Amino acid sequence: MYVAFDQLPPTARVWIYQAARPLTGPEVVAALPNLARFSEEWTSHGRSLLASAEILHQQFLVIGLDEGVAGASGCSIDASVRFVAQLEQQLGVALLDKSHLAFLKDGVVHLLKHNEIKAAVAAGTVEPDTFYFDNTLATKAELDTHWPRPAAETWLARYFG
Repeated sequence: MYVAFDQLPPTARVWIYQAARPLTGPEVVAALPNLARFSEEWTSHGRSLLASAEILHQQFLVIGLDEGVAGASGCSIDASVRFVAQLEQQLGVALLDKSHLAFLKDGVVHLLKHNEIKAAVAAGTVEPDTFYFDNTLATKAELDTHWPRPAAETWLARYFG
């Protein structure tokens, strides 16, 4: 059952998928009906799930689920990953590739490969106060309050000596 993303409770579980490039306005608009349809039709063991999906910063697909209504099963999570793979095909952009880190600098999302982080820190491209999108967050509350947040407040702190 679809619910507006901002109506999900703070305890709602979230899954964040990062696009390999920024999505254009027309791509986001074209994806919206599919996001709503997926949220409306998503089930777990035949039970409707109270869910939503949204594209944030034109770079991230976020799926949210109110597990207080019904929790996701392995099969329903598999279904969500199949949906994301279909969306990749529709948009012509990778969403399931986890090889890049995303940072927000001057209002623009920048991607770095994992193996480029040390050099970026040494060059001053990524600093302790550079905002980092930690896509491993588990709840909507974390998404609302800690995404993005300064790199030094995340697992990246170890790079700042």
